[in-house]
Amino acid sequence: QVQLVESGGGLVQAGDSLRLSCAASGGTFSTYAVAWFRQAPGKERDLVAGIDWSGSNTYYADSVKGRFTISRDNAKKMVYLQMNSLKPEDTAVYYCASRQRFLLTRDTSYPYWGQGTQVTVSS
Repeated sequence: QVQLVESGGGLVQAGDSLRLSCAASGGTFSTYAVAWFRQAPGKERDLVAGIDWSGSNTYYADSVKGRFTISRDNAKKMVYLQMNSLKPEDTAVYYCASRQRFLLTRDTSYPYWGQGTQVTVSS
């Protein structure tokens, strides 16, 4: 069983940066893929970025490519999402999710979830 706790959200202006953190406990973290999803009001929960268990493979949604960077520190059991050049359309609740080894794009493929952290970008 893996427990995930997100932090780092907040209210920023367009063009600013934020770094989200996902702290994991339980399980063997180094064998888990971790993904960041986001959900805006009235919209579906979408995959934003992900990193597989090895850290060798990453995924980014087209909307965030070149602006967001995902990384992991297995020794600290942490995954980070560096978000630069934030836009109002990035406003959402951001969730950290985890599953064994490989990245998948569907949120239903992830059994472990954090509680979410709000990111609000004002124009």
